[in-house]
Amino acid sequence: MALLLDKLFSSVALSHLVIDILNGQRAVLLTYWSGPMGLTNAMIGMISTVYVVSAALAQPVFGYFADRLGPRWLVSGGVLWMGFWFLLALLTPTSTALIYLILASLGSGAFHPAGAAEATTLGREKLSGLETTATSMFFLFGQVGGFLGPLMGGPLLDRFGVAGLFPLIFLTLPMAGWASWQLRQAGPFNMVQKVEKREGRFKLSQELIALVVVAAFLSWVQQNMVTFMPKYLGDLGQTPSIYGVLSALFMGGYAIGNVFGGVLADKYPKGIIVSGSLFLGTVPLLIIPILGYHPLYYYLIPLSGFLTGSAFCVILVLAQRLIHGGTGLVTGLVLGFMFSSGSLGAMASGYMADKTGFIPVFYSTALICLMGAVASLFITRTKR
Repeated sequence: MALLLDKLFSSVALSHLVIDILNGQRAVLLTYWSGPMGLTNAMIGMISTVYVVSAALAQPVFGYFADRLGPRWLVSGGVLWMGFWFLLALLTPTSTALIYLILASLGSGAFHPAGAAEATTLGREKLSGLETTATSMFFLFGQVGGFLGPLMGGPLLDRFGVAGLFPLIFLTLPMAGWASWQLRQAGPFNMVQKVEKREGRFKLSQELIALVVVAAFLSWVQQNMVTFMPKYLGDLGQTPSIYGVLSALFMGGYAIGNVFGGVLADKYPKGIIVSGSLFLGTVPLLIIPILGYHPLYYYLIPLSGFLTGSAFCVILVLAQRLIHGGTGLVTGLVLGFMFSSGSLGAMASGYMADKTGFIPVFYSTALICLMGAVASLFITRTKR
């Protein structure tokens, strides 16, 4: 609670909320534009992937600059950049709006490594080393933004057209100004200290490889659930209200699990938290395709989000410790890799769904989670 009352942390966290409220408009906007612009499902998938990957690939570059310049201009500038290009996209009635939409994603790419690195640093300095707790709180605001974005954007588009999204975009102006003022004293990030070599160089390399595999598989699982669960339920004849609520429940569970895992990881070995959450998360993911649509989905889907989400920020903080370099650069590398690998994995699962249907996709999602859990056993049981 003390961290939430800190003006510096709250300015970064609320900026994250606004950034991901706008990120959450991508799917509803592309759906809204699909009719007048003649976008096919394949085109929507391609544009969405380019949007995510563009932001992901930009994150290590912006993280590098955050280490040298500090987070102030990357956090506030990222918010302003995103708002400007989103507004331009909404004001453009032609397919050029799609280019502006992709350019807007670079604002998200600039914001995330600087914002996450600042949250980790604040947790380390102001919460007596509770860096994972602080990081999890930062990402909670973003995940709430991703949850609220389509819930607000859909009805606004339905009633007012693209003009209905203007108030959401105008939130970027005061938020960027507040973040810039609060971060005016924030300097460049300290270099991440080298971890102690416990069993030689190979042990460290093995741990890094395991961490990369776990990060990729976790992101793939999350993207599969967010991308394909609504379509699967829609094909079963369920209404938008049903699959919309269930999709929101997954993201809600993921957000709560993210904080829960972050708090536990500051008290117990981080590797155990990752392994335990992914092994347990495999269970509801496996039951979901066995049941078909069932009332138990209202428990299983948020439970799967909660358990898998518990590993997210723990992986990020482990990477910040294990990879030598500036906190901003390392954060950008990890987030960029996770976002892009999850998006590319979902593309592969989409091809699989076209060939075999959704049931094998969800079985494979449980298998991916299990493989991530097995890989996490090779992560050293790093303590607080």
